[in-house]
Amino acid sequence: MELTLIQKIVVYALPTLLAITVHEAAHGYAAKFFGDFTAERMGRITLNPFKHIDPMGTVLLPALTILLGGVLFGWAKPVPVNYANLRQPKQDMFWVALAGPASNFLMAIFWVIVLRLTDFLPQTTVDFLVHMGLAGLRVNLVLMVLNLLPMPPLDGGRIAVSVLPNTMALQLSRVEQFGFLILVVLMFTGVLGMIITPIINALEQLILATFL
Repeated sequence: MELTLIQKIVVYALPTLLAITVHEAAHGYAAKFFGDFTAERMGRITLNPFKHIDPMGTVLLPALTILLGGVLFGWAKPVPVNYANLRQPKQDMFWVALAGPASNFLMAIFWVIVLRLTDFLPQTTVDFLVHMGLAGLRVNLVLMVLNLLPMPPLDGGRIAVSVLPNTMALQLSRVEQFGFLILVVLMFTGVLGMIITPIINALEQLILATFL
């Protein structure tokens, strides 16, 4: 069944909200576990999506990329983390940063389970859930792969900073002030899609083949 543009937005809305909410909450929970309570004090360790929504990055830009058929791109309000409060700041940064992409991997598996359960549902509800399950799988893989790119302020950049020698880590961390601009340029020039789309497609096929 071919979806209209409105149907496509509806199908992607719930998976996208869940993906960004769980991603950001995971960072907050991990930071708290390793000793930083900043996110908790600011009320950001929550599964309430409205606490994490950025109007431009969570609503307008993802909707635009879906409508234009490009690589899904967007962001949420980042959960505040004071890395100095972590018990072992550099080492613990690795786990706090990894928590977000790891949560998206688990959410991708969740949506494949939803797809599997459609075998036991009435045909009238199957088509919609199949489209939503595939959207959920895709959204979470996009967020996971995108965030694992080794460039601050993305999670992959923070992971790289946490494992590199101090001199190299400092040099990489200086990229953060330009990171968002670099991402936007890569997206609009099509380079971002060329980098991450093959990885996303391969992971998608692997997960579907494994769990379906």
